[in-house]
Amino acid sequence: MPADFDPPATAPDGPPEEGDGPLSFPARVHAIVARIPYGRVTTYGAIARALGSPRSARMVGWSLRYALEEQELPCHRVVNRIGFLSGGEAFGHPDVMRDLLLAEDVPFCDDYQVDLRQAFWDPADDPALDPLFHAHY
Repeated sequence: MPADFDPPATAPDGPPEEGDGPLSFPARVHAIVARIPYGRVTTYGAIARALGSPRSARMVGWSLRYALEEQELPCHRVVNRIGFLSGGEAFGHPDVMRDLLLAEDVPFCDDYQVDLRQAFWDPADDPALDPLFHAHY
């Protein structure tokens, strides 16, 4: 994915206008994933925590599983809590996910484990995503 990846239509440009309906959980997940910087990764749990649902890491994964076919999102930048490429099978093989991350110079500490100390991006620290974190969205 290029560094200037455009977020999909489900990602808001700012707070929803009055009369707009709330974004669904999968739409909010997709909006966060669309913002993961080139060369960085985040975790399923970090996305869930940022959305106020800290026990919903699996729901984040399910949301991404179906997004792969529908939208061009940098889903390869989402790893499990220890940096393992647990979503690699969605790409056909973990090597595909690994190659995408290596092409972005993401550091690894093992063959299929990203070095989170160096590459972790926390969506809760991105002020552009603040509208997604409010309880009424």
